Amino acid sequence: MSTNKTKYTGEFKKTLVTLYQSGKTYAQIKTEYGVSSSTLAGWIKQYSEVKIDDGTIFTAKQIKALQKRNAQLEEENLILKKPLQYSRHT
Repeated sequence: MSTNKTKYTGEFKKTLVTLYQSGKTYAQIKTEYGVSSSTLAGWIKQYSEVKIDDGTIFTAKQIKALQKRNAQLEEENLILKKPLQYSRHT
């Protein structure tokens, strides 16, 4: 069984995401460009951008990485606080 894996450029992916964000539906994009809904959903998740107050723009991928790093730092802080809790009670 072979799978038909088409390679799309980043520019093409971003173009389709922009079309979706401009109001085109999944069905319209699928019909016009032959891209599956699940593929488009992945690209939307990957290439959608969020602009914050200072004008900085983050992609969903960058936000996910920041969330992961934040969780890691919170865990490290909890680990570092544990010895302090024990030393106060002695």
